[in-house]
Amino acid sequence: MKIVVCVKQVPATESKLQLTTDGTDVNRSGLSFVINPYDEFAVEEALQIKERLGTGEVTVLSLRPHADQKPEEALRTCLAMGADKAVLLSDQAFDGADTFTTALVLASALRRLSFDLLLCGKQAVDDDGSAVGIQVAELLGLPHVAVVNKLEINQGARTVLAHRQIEGGIEVVEAPLPALITCQKGLNEPRYPSLPGIMKAKQKPLEVWTRDTLGLPAETIGVAGAKQRVVRLEPPPPRPAGRIIGGDAATAVKELVRLLHEEAKVI
Repeated sequence: MKIVVCVKQVPATESKLQLTTDGTDVNRSGLSFVINPYDEFAVEEALQIKERLGTGEVTVLSLRPHADQKPEEALRTCLAMGADKAVLLSDQAFDGADTFTTALVLASALRRLSFDLLLCGKQAVDDDGSAVGIQVAELLGLPHVAVVNKLEINQGARTVLAHRQIEGGIEVVEAPLPALITCQKGLNEPRYPSLPGIMKAKQKPLEVWTRDTLGLPAETIGVAGAKQRVVRLEPPPPRPAGRIIGGDAATAVKELVRLLHEEAKVI
C-alpha cells in the first residue's frame, strides 16, 4: 500500500510570537519550527499501517509557505521516523498562499504521485484553518473523512473504516480507497526518531519540485491566486490583574457573586 502524508512546518507552540510592522503576518525571525502536531499523528499512522501490512511505501509531502522557513527539516524528521521518501514543493511563486492555493499546489503534486491513502493532520496549529486537507480531497475528487481518531484498513476490499468522535458517540464511516483522512489527537502516539533512523534519513531521497515541475501558471497560485487575504492580525488584549477578595467566607462569596454579576457579567 502506498501512503502519502501531507505535513506542514509550524512555529513551536511555546514560541513567543510577534507581529510584523504592518500587522498582517507573524515575524518568523528567531522562531523555532516543528512538524505540525496533528501531522505527526498522520505520519505515525502511515508508518503503523505499513508495519501491520508488512509492505508498502510512505511518502511525506510539504510546501514551503514562506521563503524564511525550512520545511526540509520537518521532512528529514519524518524520514528519520521511518518514512521512505519526501517531496518538497518550493518556489517563490508559492509564497503568500491561502488555504485554496495551498491545496491547489498540493493537489497538483499529488497527481504526480501514486497513492492508495492520503493522510493529513486535521488542522495546522499556526492558523487553525482546518481547510487544506478537505480542499485537496475535493480538488482530487477523493472521498474524505475528517477528524479521525481510529482507522482500519481492509486491503483486500480496498476500503477504509474511519472512526470519529461526535457529540454523544462515535461515528464510523466506510470509504473506498483511495481516500483522504484528516487525523485527530488520540489516533496514536507518535514515535521519536531513533539514532539509526536519523542516520538513514540522510540517505533517503528528498526531491524538490518547483512551479515549473508542476506546470502551474504563476497567476493561479500563491498570493496572486489567493481567494482570501489577511487584513490585520491583533494580539489578544492583556488580561487584567487578579483580585483577592478579603473577609470571611460568607462575605467573600457574596462579594464574588456581585462582581461576577455586575462587573464580569457572566452570571
